[in-house]
Amino acid sequence: MAPIRLAVLEAGTLAPRAEARYTNFTGVFTSLLTTALAPSPLDLHFTITGHHVVDNKDPLPAIDDVDAILITGSKYSVYDDEAWITTLVEYTKKAIEGGRVKVIGVCFGHQIVGKALGIEVGKSQAGWELAVTQVDLTDEGKKVFGLEKMRIHQVHQDEVKYLPRNMVDLASSPACHVQAMYLPGRYLTVQGHPEFTGDIMREVSGIRYSKGAYRDEVYADMIQRVGLEHDGVAIAQAFIIFLKK
Repeated sequence: MAPIRLAVLEAGTLAPRAEARYTNFTGVFTSLLTTALAPSPLDLHFTITGHHVVDNKDPLPAIDDVDAILITGSKYSVYDDEAWITTLVEYTKKAIEGGRVKVIGVCFGHQIVGKALGIEVGKSQAGWELAVTQVDLTDEGKKVFGLEKMRIHQVHQDEVKYLPRNMVDLASSPACHVQAMYLPGRYLTVQGHPEFTGDIMREVSGIRYSKGAYRDEVYADMIQRVGLEHDGVAIAQAFIIFLKK
């Protein structure tokens, strides 16, 4: 079986220390997938290409040239009036409707998939959800992710507002009901960041806190949970199973 051609659509850039270590989001996800596949070599399963899609810096790959896309997180909101976001939504919609290319969405990518499906995306009344958060899984969510509870890094205040009828309900938290979206053979998304480490989260949140994004008490709570164990590798393994089915 030929390796899966996975295109990582980078909707943002890393903070400086993370960038020095991983280069970009493609590097972070390559590292995560390598760990999830160990000891099997990554290149037996995937050929991974990175495409920086902000402001259309890199062209989106032709649908016929990929088997799967992974849309990353971003500092932007999917409802921002940006031409490249509109283009990305339409591209994602085309990939989903075509039925051959599988779609994974992470945080902003999760919300892009929601918008491509015609679902409302907006700010959460609960405000920021940050650092390692315990997410409740439905029975189907437990099967898909191979977990009883999901512990995942979060850094968002936008949310997908509801699930369409044909979508499988997988996960929710008190602050965000739609923590994942799933349609077998088409897409699998998570609102959190399985690729984030404690160090990445500390750096990102520290920068945002210094710019006034978080209240003192919100940041203090985040710092208390940022080093907790999380299930990023298990979530990546669920991604791999989804992509290989």
